[in-house]
Amino acid sequence: MSMREQTYFILAALLDEPRHGYAIIQKVDELSQGSVKLAAGTLYAAIDRLHAKGYVHHVREEVVNGRARRYYGLTPDGRAAVRAEAERMVAAARVVTEHARIARADRRGFGAAVTA
Repeated sequence: MSMREQTYFILAALLDEPRHGYAIIQKVDELSQGSVKLAAGTLYAAIDRLHAKGYVHHVREEVVNGRARRYYGLTPDGRAAVRAEAERMVAAARVVTEHARIARADRRGFGAAVTA
């Protein structure tokens, strides 16, 4: 089963270090090259879902300018899930790239037979 794009990039944003919500939003934007935009409500709903699945855990909390800032990190299951999804996407891409390579070779072979 494939993972939603937003979920994939949220987990990917946490691969290298724990992050707080706004930092996750920024990292998702960077990693997706701007193609995935997260609103705060969407992010926190996803974090709750990922926490319930055991993919994300609360690492620490600090107070900045009178507001609590909660940091989230990946669990081993979360790390495994994002890696499995990356491998699934690589395999899916390989189907297309291999198909394109074979199709090009077939066209070259077909063209040679017709002109010979």
